[in-house]
Amino acid sequence: LIHKNFKMNGSSRLAKRTLFITGASRGIGKAIALRAALDGANIVIAAKTTTAHPKLPGTIYTAAKEVEEAGGNCLPCAVDIRDEEQVGAAVEQAVAQFGGIDVLINNASAIHLTGTSDTPMKRFDLMMNINTRGTFMTSKLCIPYLKKAPNPHILNISPPLNMKSAWFSPHCAYTIAKYGMSMCALGMADELKGEGIGVNTLWPRTAIATAALEMLGGKDYLLKSRKPEIMADAACVIITGDSRLVTGKFFVDEDVLRESGVQEFGQYAVVPGNDLLPDYFLDGAEPQVQEYSTSNASPSTIFAKVEEMLTTDVVKMVNATFLFVLDEEECWLLNLKNGQGSISKATTNSTADATLKMKSCDLVEMFTGCLNPTQAFMSGKLKISGNMGKAMALETLVGKMKSKLN
Repeated sequence: LIHKNFKMNGSSRLAKRTLFITGASRGIGKAIALRAALDGANIVIAAKTTTAHPKLPGTIYTAAKEVEEAGGNCLPCAVDIRDEEQVGAAVEQAVAQFGGIDVLINNASAIHLTGTSDTPMKRFDLMMNINTRGTFMTSKLCIPYLKKAPNPHILNISPPLNMKSAWFSPHCAYTIAKYGMSMCALGMADELKGEGIGVNTLWPRTAIATAALEMLGGKDYLLKSRKPEIMADAACVIITGDSRLVTGKFFVDEDVLRESGVQEFGQYAVVPGNDLLPDYFLDGAEPQVQEYSTSNASPSTIFAKVEEMLTTDVVKMVNATFLFVLDEEECWLLNLKNGQGSISKATTNSTADATLKMKSCDLVEMFTGCLNPTQAFMSGKLKISGNMGKAMALETLVGKMKSKLN
């Protein structure tokens, strides 16, 4: 259903076609815009950032400049994807300037990885309003113009609908909001097939190096990820396919590119040869636990060994406190904020930057290298509340210590 031997550079299949891309001032959305610009496409950047953010690079205007330098035409539109009037105005501007809309990329998204009790309702509302409602509303407003296009596509950057509870329990609100985007694709694909509009989703096999990923997990996560260009190439393969045939699919970037003839994926890695972090929601991303005997290991022996390895350099690197709640009752406080650091018994009322709840056996496996912290979190074996960025930084510490803890 997709192009064999698709040319990744200068295919011209998107020349003069108009792509309306939400959240395209940075990350995956911008990468898709730049890839389409190589073909001479018209790009509408519908995003909120008009002035530089202290932590997130790029604005709609800097992205527009890059698009035009790459060979495309660009219309930057300041849009809050939650505001129907602003989205509608951007759609009308796109039609007035470029004569229509051929492709809609629903990329704008919000993320907050917390359990139910730790999710403020304003965060729940933000994710639902941007992810699910924003996707539905932007699609609704673009459909009248997509119906007039010769090969119209809607592509949502969202995951396959994997209904395993492991993908809900650690971050129920985020999963619901993200799956809402995919449910839009599922329903609209069938609803719009008579109009010839292809509606699909696209999701990465691995973590993608974006500013959002860096904020969640730090620079170490970027080194274990792929560049956004892999998503851009896969997206362009999909949206240049026949919209009457390519519809109702939950695509994964690597699978799309393999089917289109790509064999070398090292080109997409931030650091070729590095192990890659799997992304959420895909089968096979659950923790792969190595065989390990825990007969002589316990949290107290693990923490005793960890304390022996604490240094002022470790404290400076992490600068956080962690409360481990094991088997719902045993508590340990890891203090990496003061002096050389310390570990002590604690209570559930102890304060910390991040609280990590897990089984004792999983903690032993995590600190000895048999259980990857990120995969433990994604599968629900590790539940985190508090400062997510600080909690993610713990993986770096675990990686440095695991060889000495075996």
